[in-house]
Amino acid sequence: MTQNIYDNPAFFAGYATLDRSIKGLDGAPEWATMQKLLPELKGKNVVDLGCGYGWFCRYARDQGAAEVLGLDVSVKMLEKAQEMTSGNGIVYRREDLEQLQLPAASVDLFYSSLALHYLENIPTLFSTIFDALVPGGRLVFSAEHPIYTAALHQGWLADQTGQKSWPVNHYQQEGERISNWFADGVKKQHRKLATWINALIASGFVIEKLDEWGPDAEQIAANPALDEEKERPMIFLLSARKPAV
Repeated sequence: MTQNIYDNPAFFAGYATLDRSIKGLDGAPEWATMQKLLPELKGKNVVDLGCGYGWFCRYARDQGAAEVLGLDVSVKMLEKAQEMTSGNGIVYRREDLEQLQLPAASVDLFYSSLALHYLENIPTLFSTIFDALVPGGRLVFSAEHPIYTAALHQGWLADQTGQKSWPVNHYQQEGERISNWFADGVKKQHRKLATWINALIASGFVIEKLDEWGPDAEQIAANPALDEEKERPMIFLLSARKPAV
């Protein structure tokens, strides 16, 4: 089973302090760019892979989605999502994404924010998603960038002038990386950008857009803590489509 780090009390408490936890989609600096990758949601069946607090699920419902399914391995996340959600139109369900099964041609959009880099078996998941999409359906997701995940010990290096650099050693060596973020022993998977893209192509997807996201000047001015993010991509955003025929 995928590591369920979000049910670790220390990790969950730390995650709750992030802007993206407190402010929702608007607290995620990449959201404005991610939003542009999304298709029209009105009348669509939408699945959020790693739904967390349910922010995107509620957004999709408010945009007129016909059905919204939020999946997460974390009991704590699902409890929080349910607590924050009122009204109908959203179903939350506990699911290990590496064991996901869904009916064929039943989903118009799969969405995922910063969840897929925790998974070891991405090719199988992409094949499952492809089969579950209707013809012309979309997968839109973000994940930690391979430049960010490559090093065995993630962290900035500074030279004598204070210039920061991010190490990308071990880039070609794919596999598990351990980070200590809110809790010790957080397991993530490093894979090359080519591996991500080729897994999508092998599953039948057409790549529509790849964005190696970084903050713009306006975002940095509003939040100076983002300044270091312009030095290297921490995440990437990707939109892929199942061919219509």
